Amino acid sequence: MFDAQGVRRSTGKQAGILNKIMEDIYWKGKIQELQLRELIGHTPVEVIIGLILGIAIALVSFAK
Repeated sequence: MFDAQGVRRSTGKQAGILNKIMEDIYWKGKIQELQLRELIGHTPVEVIIGLILGIAIALVSFAK
C-alpha cells in the first residue's frame, strides 16, 4: 500500500514536472523527446478501497 500510494504517486508528480521542463526545452527548439507517463500512483481513496476489497475477498474465499 505504501508503494501504491507514496512512491508511485511521487513518481507521477516528478514526471509531470519533467514533462513541463521538456515542453519548455522543446519550444525553444533544442530537442524533441517523448513525454513521460504521469498517472502512475493511486490516490488514498483507491488504496483504502483496495484494502477493503482484498480483505472482503479473502474472507469470502476462506469461508468456502
